[in-house]
Amino acid sequence: MKMEKRQNMIELEGLVIEAHPAGFFRVLLDNKKTVLAYISGNIRQNSIRILVGDRVKIELHVCDLTKGRIIHRFRKS
Repeated sequence: MKMEKRQNMIELEGLVIEAHPAGFFRVLLDNKKTVLAYISGNIRQNSIRILVGDRVKIELHVCDLTKGRIIHRFRKS
């Protein structure tokens, strides 16, 4: 089953700088802005751990650029 890209969404990359309770994270984007992001359902189902210092890809809605959803965690090299 192929996932469709949602309309009005922006994908950006950043670094997790702070972990909050209940799966919320503060992410420093590559453009030096910080956003509050939560874990997407796919990451939660696959039990992927997100830690401070991880590089992630987040999805932002164009109406609210202060909150986002973590959709991918990059492997450490």
